[in-house]
Amino acid sequence: MANIKGGRAARKRDRQNAKANKRNSSVKTRLHDDHKKLFKAADAGKKEDAEKKFKEFVSGLDKAVKKGVITKNAASRRKSRAQLKMNKMEKAEA
Repeated sequence: MANIKGGRAARKRDRQNAKANKRNSSVKTRLHDDHKKLFKAADAGKKEDAEKKFKEFVSGLDKAVKKGVITKNAASRRKSRAQLKMNKMEKAEA
């Protein structure tokens, strides 16, 4: 716990912050892993695998926004960049 001057409410807030931090960290880690898997599949040219990973990544972003872990604009930016990567991969195949 942080060294906070205050009483019961400050200690409770500290517990809540620690709990939220743990939850948010796990969501962000999952997003980061999904992002890496998607870009690795796209770079390798595995279209089916990349499409599957793209759906998982977008779904994870939407869930993170719903939980308040990341902002709507951050999710939108990441989706856009992932979609650009997918388009680039498909263009390279053709």
